[in-house]
Amino acid sequence: MPALDWRPMRAHDIGGVIDVARASFPDHFEARACFEERLALFPQGCLVLAQAEAVKGYVIAYPWPKGAIPPLNSLLGQLPDARDSFYLHDLALHPDVRGQGHASPAVEQVARELRAAGGHEFALVSVNGTKGFWRSMGFDPVAASADIQRKLESYGEGAAYMIRKL
Repeated sequence: MPALDWRPMRAHDIGGVIDVARASFPDHFEARACFEERLALFPQGCLVLAQAEAVKGYVIAYPWPKGAIPPLNSLLGQLPDARDSFYLHDLALHPDVRGQGHASPAVEQVARELRAAGGHEFALVSVNGTKGFWRSMGFDPVAASADIQRKLESYGEGAAYMIRKL
């Protein structure tokens, strides 16, 4: 069986990324155009876990203002000029490869890319009961403003805004 390796995402990977997203986030699915746009806007924040050419996981991160949550299933249009704060939009693994230690290398690889791009911190929304997992990756929950709290409601019960210093 070919090895699983994290590598930069390419345009032809998007179909596999969508398959992993459907399996991972059935209640928060995003359109193909969202994945394509994020790759085009900030390719250095997009990786796939590949087994030969099969996509088994992906991570997407990009510059985004601290304390703000990008809208789900929406095109961003452009990214902010500031590169000090980043948002981890998704980290998803196909059910076949979960629990095998693939998440941590992806988070660390993206963290290196974000630091190289000038980042000082990176934020995410923890969903589906994953707060403990993200804490183990160095992210801490932060008090959410009323605006953030309203946006978190669209992510489901227990969603939390979390930040990690780079």
